[in-house]
Formats: sequence, C-alpha cells, structure tokens
Amino acid sequence: MDKQVKKIGVLTSGGDSPGMNAAIRAIVRTALYNKLEVYGIRRGYQGMIEGDIYQMQTTDVSNIIQRGGTILKTARSKEFTTDNGMRKAYEQLQKHGIDALVLIGGDGTFRGAVQFFENYTIPAVGLPGTIDKDLAGTDYTIGFDTAVNTAVEAIDKIRDTAEAHDRLFVVEVMGRDAGYIALHSGIACGAEDILIPEQVTDINDVLNRIDMDERRKKTVHILVVAEGDDFGGAKEVFSLIQQRFPMLDTRTCVLGHIQRGGSPTCADRILSSRLGHAAVMALLNNKTQVMVGIINNEIAFTPFKDAVKEHTLVARDMLDMIRVLST
Repeated sequence: MDKQVKKIGVLTSGGDSPGMNAAIRAIVRTALYNKLEVYGIRRGYQGMIEGDIYQMQTTDVSNIIQRGGTILKTARSKEFTTDNGMRKAYEQLQKHGIDALVLIGGDGTFRGAVQFFENYTIPAVGLPGTIDKDLAGTDYTIGFDTAVNTAVEAIDKIRDTAEAHDRLFVVEVMGRDAGYIALHSGIACGAEDILIPEQVTDINDVLNRIDMDERRKKTVHILVVAEGDDFGGAKEVFSLIQQRFPMLDTRTCVLGHIQRGGSPTCADRILSSRLGHAAVMALLNNKTQVMVGIINNEIAFTPFKDAVKEHTLVARDMLDMIRVLST
C-alpha cells in the first residue's frame, strides 16, 4: 500500500447473516474514530457497479447492533463476474474517492474479490459473514451461532410434538456445501441421526438404525439433514423412510430462511464487533487482500484465495460421538 487510507467503502454481499449490522457498526465507528471517511455501498457488488454509494456517519449505525439482516442490503451480482462489470465497479470507487474496501460476506463474496483484485489495485479486508461456517481461516463466522440457536429452538419444539404423537421427523436445515449447522444443532438437540455433506450417507445404515429403534420400542426419532447432503434433502430421505416403514407416522420440516433472520446472539454480536474493528485497523496497518477471522480466540488474517480454497474440517470425534449419544 503506497498511501495512507482515507476513505473506506463497506458492503455486505451474498446471503445475509445475523450480526452483519453489528459488523457494519464496528467498521463505521472504528473508521470515524481514526479520522477516516466511510461510505456504505448498498446491495453488494451490484450496488458498487451502479454507484449506490453514500457517506455514513456514526448516527447511521445507531441502534442496529441487535438487528438481523443488513442495513446496507445485499445481492448476488452476475454482472460483477464480467470484465465490464468489474470495470464499472472500479470506476464508481474512483468517482467517490474510495481508496479501500471492507467486504462482509462468504465464499462467493471472496471469490469475487480474488478475481476483482487481480485486475484492479485497491486495498481490501474481508469479514466472514455466512451462517454456513464454510470458510477456512476462522473458527466461527458471523451468523453461525445465531443460525444454530434458531435451528436448536425449532428442533426442540419439533421434538415436543414428536413425543406427543410418537412421530419420526426429518428436519432439514441450511447447509448446501457444509453441514455445520446440521452437525451442531443435531448434537445439541439429541438427534438420532445427522446427515451432512462432509461424509457419504449410507441410507441403508440410516434405515437399519430406525428399524433397530422400532424394535426396542423407541417411538421418537429425529433426523437432522443438511440441505446439501449427498443423498438429498428432507424430501428424498422422507420418501425412502415412508417406503420402508409405511406404518410409521413420519413428517418433514424444512426450516429454511428462518435460520438467516432474527436478532444476533451475544456471541455473534461480539464476534462481529471484534472483526469489524480489526478489519479497519488492518487497513491502517497496511494489511490487504485478507480475510480477518478468529482462531483460538485470537485475531487471524488469511489471504482471500486461501479462505475460499477449502472448508474447515469437521471434527472426527463429533461424528463418532453422534452414534454413541443417540443410542
């Protein structure tokens, strides 16, 4: 970085996640405290292309730390994947005098950043804003804790009605490429089985365990399935269970987008605040083209290309534990 940053642009991109507003608040107030100008870019990369940009003051982020969603809005932009779209975005940054960026998003956001910064030189730091926890370089991502707690609350309620009616429930949670929400919520709720993309699903093994539970008069069975499981989502699993066990009262429940919304948990508010503050300080200390994360409760920096290269690994002991605790 050959000059001191003076004007920072901040955007949220991709899927929203609880805690994004807390991160925006931390970025804006840390920047203003350090005598920098801050510009909000609405609707992610698409807003950057269209010049949907405005200067932010401390009052713009008052009373938002507890709010879900994102005050800057978010969008996915196909145009940004083109050379022409990137050129337009860069021209808008120049027009507004923005000389550094803070990007809040997930895998797609940082893949777009890698491509953009291969062509245009501008300092940038990213924050991992995704409920899926599918980025390397951080133990937790913004929104993951809230999404898991939302799923846990819902599954607990489903178990209540399952107990009342002796039902088997197949509950689908979000996680197209990563099964962390399914894994954590399933363990926390005492699920009898958890199906995730990180391991191949042996559906016959799943059906045999249901059969075993029936033989020993275990009348309630909760299956938590990540939407991206290799066998399929709740609908596909439900169909096979019905064929094999037509006598069982089997139901499905797809939790869907309720996992994205809602007030962020304390953990997500603190994580977002730490990362937002660290992102601005990183730019002031000439760190660029990196994602700021938390590893072992310490701030850590990972190049964008490495953050998206691979997912964090699912702990083997957690997978093994499921079988023991569900018996």
